[in-house]
Amino acid sequence: MATAATSTPVHQRWVVRYRGFVLIPQNDFTWLVRPERSPMTLLPFRTPASSVDDLKALIDWRLNQAA
Repeated sequence: MATAATSTPVHQRWVVRYRGFVLIPQNDFTWLVRPERSPMTLLPFRTPASSVDDLKALIDWRLNQAA
């Protein structure tokens, strides 16, 4: 007899850490970008589907704009 815990598929989540940010892929193929620490100048934001390299370039650009 299967219980709810054993019959529920396990979704494997992975994240990428880059320059003080955590990049979290979402189910709708967007990315959620959050600072690892609270006192960062940039708030969490979402981006459309893109490669990790493109997302890193976007973070670099935003950090340069905030400086």
